[in-house]
Amino acid sequence: MRITLTLIIAVFVIFCGALVVESGLFEAGRDSRQPLILLQQTTGDENSGTANAAAEENAQLQAADFTTFGADNAPAKTVTLGSTDPKSGFKFRLELSSKGAAIRKATFSEFNNRDYKDPQPLVILSPVKLTGGSEILTMANKTLVFVEQKLQLPLDRLHWKSYDVETAEDGSQTARFEAIIKNESTGEPVFKLIKTYKVLPDSYMLDCNLTVENLLASEQKVRFNLTGPTGIGREGVRGDMRKVVAGFRNSQDQITSTRLNIKKLHKAKNVSDRRLMKGGDHFLWVAAVNKYFAAILVPVPDEGKNFCDWMADKTGVFYNPDRDGRGDTGDETIGVDLKIAATTLASVGRAASTKTYNFQLYLGPKDKPLFDKNQQYRELGFVQAIDFMPCFCCPASIIRPLTFGILAVMKWMYGLIGNYGVVIIILVLLIRLAMHPITKKSQVSMSKFSKIAPMAEEIKKKYANNKAEMNKQVMALYKKQGASPIMGFLPMLVQMPIWIALYSAIYASIDLRGAPFLPFWITDLSVPDALFRFSAVTLPLFGKLDSFNLLPLLMGLAFYLQQKLMPSQAAANPQAAQQQKMMMIMMPLLFPLMLYKAPSGLNLYIMASTFAGVIEQHVIRKHIREKEQQESLGLVAATSKTGGKVKKKKPKPFFKS
Repeated sequence: MRITLTLIIAVFVIFCGALVVESGLFEAGRDSRQPLILLQQTTGDENSGTANAAAEENAQLQAADFTTFGADNAPAKTVTLGSTDPKSGFKFRLELSSKGAAIRKATFSEFNNRDYKDPQPLVILSPVKLTGGSEILTMANKTLVFVEQKLQLPLDRLHWKSYDVETAEDGSQTARFEAIIKNESTGEPVFKLIKTYKVLPDSYMLDCNLTVENLLASEQKVRFNLTGPTGIGREGVRGDMRKVVAGFRNSQDQITSTRLNIKKLHKAKNVSDRRLMKGGDHFLWVAAVNKYFAAILVPVPDEGKNFCDWMADKTGVFYNPDRDGRGDTGDETIGVDLKIAATTLASVGRAASTKTYNFQLYLGPKDKPLFDKNQQYRELGFVQAIDFMPCFCCPASIIRPLTFGILAVMKWMYGLIGNYGVVIIILVLLIRLAMHPITKKSQVSMSKFSKIAPMAEEIKKKYANNKAEMNKQVMALYKKQGASPIMGFLPMLVQMPIWIALYSAIYASIDLRGAPFLPFWITDLSVPDALFRFSAVTLPLFGKLDSFNLLPLLMGLAFYLQQKLMPSQAAANPQAAQQQKMMMIMMPLLFPLMLYKAPSGLNLYIMASTFAGVIEQHVIRKHIREKEQQESLGLVAATSKTGGKVKKKKPKPFFKS
C-alpha cells in the first residue's frame, strides 16, 4: 500500500509539474538572448536571428562592392489580394509590400481575434518590427548571391516595381512584382526577377512564383535567401504553443516531421540548434504554427520528383523586437529562414537562362478532417503540423491516434447535439462509464491493501533483519487476501492514455475556438470563462489577472467534495498518513490555481470528470461496504463453483505470528 501510494503521488506531482511548465508560469524570469541585426551592406543578410548565423554567412562570401551591381528603387506600394469579407468567398486577405515583394500581412475572413469588446478579423501573419524601424516580412527575397563573383545584393531593402491586380474568370486574383538588376557603371540590365502571388476563392492555399532570368551574354551561378512564414500570432491563452515544423518523405514513402518550439528557438546558440532537418529523408514543406493555425510553405518539386531538392537550408528564428530581457511580453515571435541552392543559368537567349521557383503557401486551421479531405494536403502529410501536449508517460504513437479518434467522435456528436459544452460533458460520462469496471477493480484492490496494511507492518517488524523472508511473508499475505500491488496501480496506467487523449483533444481542437456553451456564460470554450471582468492587475507568479473565472473554483469544489466523500483509508504509519493529508490539500487548491486561466472547455472537462468521479466513488465504496458486510457474516458471493448457493466461509484468524 505504501509503495503504491508513493507511486500515485509521484505520478500526480510529475503530472502537475508538467502542467505548470506547460502553462508558462515561470517564463517571465527567463533571460532573452537578442538577435543581432546586421545592417551592413557587406552582408546583405540581415535579420538572420543570431550573430553566429551572420558570421557563418560572411565566412562563405567576400565583402561585396555594391558599386558593381545595383537596382532602381520603385515607388513604395501596397497591393491587396483576397478579402476579409466572408461573403467574398476568399479565405483570407493578403497585404503585399513592394519592399522585397513580400507578404506584409495575412488576415482571415472566417476567424476573429476573440476580442470580447470588439472582435476583428484574425491576423495570421504580420510584420516583425525590429529596433531601428526595419521590418521582416513573410516571403521577402533577401540576398541574391552571385556565387562566382562572391557578391550579394540585399533585395529585401529594395522596393520592387508593382503592377495592378489582375482578376481571372475563375475569380482568382494575381499580383506581379518585378526587379531589374543593373551594372551600375554602364546601366546595362544583368538580371531580371519576376515574382507573382495568386489567391483563389474558397482555398486556403496561395501560389507564389519567382522567376530569375539571366540577361548577360555569359552564364551565371546564383542563389538567394528567402524569408519563410514569419510573424505568426500567439493563440494559446496560457502557454505559447508556437513552433516551426518541417515535413519530410522517408524511403518507405511515409511522411515524417521535425519541430522546434519557441522555447528551443529562444535558447538556440547557433544555426545548428535552429536547423530543421531529418537525416536521409526528403524535404517536403516547412511551417510556422500556433495552437490552432498553420502557415505551411511548400516548395513545389521539379517535374518528375515528389520532393524538393533545391532547398539548401531551413532554419527557425526567434525574434524579440523590444530587447527587454524577457521572453513573454507578447511581442516576441518566430519565423523561418530559407536558403535556396545555387543554380547555373545559361547566357541570355538560351532555354536554360531562366529558372522559375514555385511555392504554395497554406494559411488556415490545423484541422485533421480538412487535411484528410483534400488530396494534396493528405499526400503532403499536413496532419504532421498538428501536435498535442507532450506527455512524460505516453508516447505520441499512442496519444495521437487516441486523440484524433476522440476528436472524430466529438465532431460526430456535435452534429447531433449542436453544443460542444454538452458534448464534452456527455463524452466524459461515457468514458467514465466505459472505464468503470477497471476503476472498480482498482478501488477494490486498494481497499484490500488498506485493510491488510497493519498486518503487513507487523510482518515487516517481525522480519526486519531478514529481507528475503519478509518479502516472502508479505507476498504470501497479499496472495491469501487476494490483494495485488499491480492490480492497484495497473488500471490507472491503462486509463491514463485515454484521459490524456481526451485532455489533448479538448485543449487543441480548432472546433472549440469560439464555440459557446451557454449564452450568458462560457461563450467561448477556448478561453477562460470570465463570469465578469475588471481592471487588470498583475500578481507574482500568476501574471495578468483581468477576470473572475468561476469554473476553476467550481472545479476546486468538486475536488474538495471528492476528498470528503472518499472514506479515509487507514494509514500504515505516520508518514503514509501525512501523505494522505497532503493529497487532500493539494488537489482542491493546486489544480484551480494552476488552471485558473485555462480554456473553459478544458476546465469544464476536468470539473465534469471530477463530479462524475465523486458519484462513481460513492457507488464503488457502497459495493465494497456490502462485500465487507457479507464477509463479516461469513458469506461469499455465489459463483459457478458453488452451484449458485451461498455457503459459509470458515473463519480465519486476523493475524497469526
